[in-house]
Amino acid sequence: MEFDILFLILLPVVAFLYAAVGHGGASGYLALMGLFSFSEELMRPTGLLLNLFVAAVSFYHFWRSGYFNYRLFLYFAIASIPMAFLGGMLEVDSKVYKVVLGFLLLFAIVHMLGFFGEKNKEIRSVNWISGLLVGGGIGFFSGLIGIGGGIILSPLILIFGWGKVKEAAAVSALFIWVNSVSGMIGQWSSGVAIEKQSWLFVGLAFIGGFAGGYFGSKKIDNKGLRYLLAFVLLLASLKLFFI
Repeated sequence: MEFDILFLILLPVVAFLYAAVGHGGASGYLALMGLFSFSEELMRPTGLLLNLFVAAVSFYHFWRSGYFNYRLFLYFAIASIPMAFLGGMLEVDSKVYKVVLGFLLLFAIVHMLGFFGEKNKEIRSVNWISGLLVGGGIGFFSGLIGIGGGIILSPLILIFGWGKVKEAAAVSALFIWVNSVSGMIGQWSSGVAIEKQSWLFVGLAFIGGFAGGYFGSKKIDNKGLRYLLAFVLLLASLKLFFI
């Protein structure tokens, strides 16, 4: 199967942008694949596979920089892992898939534009009930749609004051990774297979993600990256809704 060279160029760029803000990038990869008219059968497993590698290198950089809060992570991860597995086992109608993914991308746009402010917020502890409910809900939806869930978790952490920006990035990166593993196992158990060309995408995304995680955790301000990524997601969401 041949792919547009522009897709192969943009893929590591998307991985860079997402990893720089502590995300695996599944929503971005799905958006990009949607723009290039990939089949949904290829999109779901490929999005999670790319997430596995990019979220891992993003987490590595934020962890090495001292931003990981393991207690905050555990609150959300305990319920998300089995629920992501359950979601990964289910099939989604084509039209429903596109609409739900479109709304998820709009949510990501709002997040990337910085409407969930992080400055001068009092940091509060999350209780177990809230953590289980939020983590379980995001986990199920992540497995169902084929994303890691960090694009939803990060703004929630900031909205409720459960952590600062780079803490949210570190927690979300590992949250994305465990949900991607669980969702991928759920997909495999239902007969979904990884196509050979997906591994080419992994190599390109890994390169972009490694660079993005490094620069995002140590060197650059995320504000400009959020605006650029929001523009890419807006184009993709409009395509999903209207095409």
